[in-house]
Amino acid sequence: MREALDVGAIRAAAHDWRVDVVEETGSTNADLLARAAAGEDIAGAVLLAEYQTAGRGRHDRQWSAPPRAQVAMSVGVDTTGIPTDTWGWLPLLTGVAAVETLREYVDAGLKWPNDVMVGTGKLGGVLSEVANAGVVVVGIGINVSLTADELPDPRATSLELLGATVDRTELASNVLRALASRVHHWRAASGADGDLVDDYKRYSLTLGTPVRAVLPGDTELRGTAVGVDEFGRLLIDDGTEIVTVAAGDITHLRPGS
Repeated sequence: MREALDVGAIRAAAHDWRVDVVEETGSTNADLLARAAAGEDIAGAVLLAEYQTAGRGRHDRQWSAPPRAQVAMSVGVDTTGIPTDTWGWLPLLTGVAAVETLREYVDAGLKWPNDVMVGTGKLGGVLSEVANAGVVVVGIGINVSLTADELPDPRATSLELLGATVDRTELASNVLRALASRVHHWRAASGADGDLVDDYKRYSLTLGTPVRAVLPGDTELRGTAVGVDEFGRLLIDDGTEIVTVAAGDITHLRPGS
């Protein structure tokens, strides 16, 4: 039997953030965005759901999973005073916070811009959405106890399938602690500090890899991912120039393909 989250323990770990847990919702990101649109100050708000019926990824791709089988949560990040061109680091730093937590259990890494991977299996994902001029909502979903039959996508995996038995309350608490630290340093630096850049590079599975990028407008770019810039954008060497990619679907390719 899958156990419920311990909201008291998560609140104790979240320090100044305001934590709520709901039994069921469509999307935690959508809920925080709706609260912001209604005039609520959601900076510092954390919403977790035991069951998401319409979880969302990039390009409004929807997914769902059985109740209490994931950590699904969204955080309202205060962006007041931070240059908007550095907001692209928010999904990246959220991924770093997740991976540095998950590496206690599995050999997790990051696929630019928003996938948490173990090998070729997607363990989780990050979605950031602007609520208003002062808040960005960052959502994260991590597959904890899903079986092979329960996975939302055949390319996905879960901690349980990887042989790791993980308490969801402990995982959510530790991700929030790591995320709070990363956000604090991001705000203090008004962008990515040296430690964040170094840690992202260390955890990245994309950098140094041949990739295919499908860009807005369905244009395709092939090359080698060679870095990220000061705004979190991916740099791809296509053999003739370094191309800066702010958004796109990235596929890792085998060398020579």
